[in-house]
Amino acid sequence: MKILVVGGGGREHAILSALKKSPKVSELHCAPGNGGIYEIAACHNVKATDIDGMTALARELAADYVFVAPDDPLTLGMVDALEAAGIKAFGPRANAAIIEGSKVFSKSFMKRHGIPTAAYETFSDAESAIAYIKAQNSYPAVIKCDGLALGKGVIIAQDFAEAREAVVSILENAKFGASGREIVVEEYLDGVEATVLAFTDGKVVIPMPASVDHKRALDNDEGLNTGGMGVICPAPYYTAEIAAECMKSIFEPTVRGLADEGRAFKGCLYFGLMLTEGGVKVIEYNCRFGDPETQAVLPLLETDLFEIMTAVIDEKLAQLPIKWSDKSSACVVMASGGYPEKYDTGFEIGGLENVTGAVVYHAGTANNEQRATDSGQCKYVTSGGRVLGITALGGSLDEALETAYREVAKINFDGAFYRKDIGRKIKM
Repeated sequence: MKILVVGGGGREHAILSALKKSPKVSELHCAPGNGGIYEIAACHNVKATDIDGMTALARELAADYVFVAPDDPLTLGMVDALEAAGIKAFGPRANAAIIEGSKVFSKSFMKRHGIPTAAYETFSDAESAIAYIKAQNSYPAVIKCDGLALGKGVIIAQDFAEAREAVVSILENAKFGASGREIVVEEYLDGVEATVLAFTDGKVVIPMPASVDHKRALDNDEGLNTGGMGVICPAPYYTAEIAAECMKSIFEPTVRGLADEGRAFKGCLYFGLMLTEGGVKVIEYNCRFGDPETQAVLPLLETDLFEIMTAVIDEKLAQLPIKWSDKSSACVVMASGGYPEKYDTGFEIGGLENVTGAVVYHAGTANNEQRATDSGQCKYVTSGGRVLGITALGGSLDEALETAYREVAKINFDGAFYRKDIGRKIKM
């Protein structure tokens, strides 16, 4: 089978690496791809959001399947366009992807279907939002953009001044553009976070092992929110009892509710959860595999990802047993200096050839063939904020973390930084 994967980050590198293991996959393509993906798939210079261009590429390649990985093309309707062209695609249609594309929609959806979440109100003008926040007088306060904002459209304000500044920057100063035309102001949930990715064919939902992302840029959960600086899997505190509670009160009602509203969701559904003293509550939904959660979760998958993909598309997921390794995994993200704000790129990455105990997933890299060594080994340069994800497996979380950090220390590029405390503060 010939498969085209849409996207160009660490998540897509992990997806392609898993698909490459399948004996049923003969050819892998990716658009636009990155430096590391270039080594395992043919890369094509088509933007992930170019729906017409991607559909034309899939036709030109005679791709059997297209795996749409990022949020933007999903919410824009890429799966709808591919299916209309007679091409089988993995991922939700636009009317289901709205579960991530609009936080206003997702919060009202949860309210309609009795799915536990934080109390909230929505606003489109700054004055009303500021008045509400002042009346609530409860901090921290959470302010979220309605639309997609590269994982950075959530601001946790510690006091009224910060909350007011956040509201003004989004609604009046258009800090996040059209994504911030509306905002959600919600209560701050106290507890521990967990992410559960789940395969669903619109009828059956099969959760993957729970993971824990680390969003803040710096150690001790300091610094700005990022797309994610590291992940551990499985989440040590996500017990079988909690999993059963989530299945009953969150996972199944979500999939059933979407189907009942004519928005059957087929693909990977992401549940961002907060485990509170009052039970588990949904922080957010994503309409796709998380990044970098995927880089920690998929290495534990023992079932053929291609078979899962086709079972989801063909609505036969109930017929496929899915198996996972009982090992632990840890992914540490190496980022460019200055991320998630301004950063420079184009720095050569050294030491990759010395990594032996972990998998290196490329995110923001370019394959710099002009600097290829005499031995033919390709060199890479940085091309993004999050550059690499180094994932190691172990018999325990401590073992996986120890290995991951040992391998990270072998890699270098100008301005490189990474958190030194991934997984260290997790309650056991």
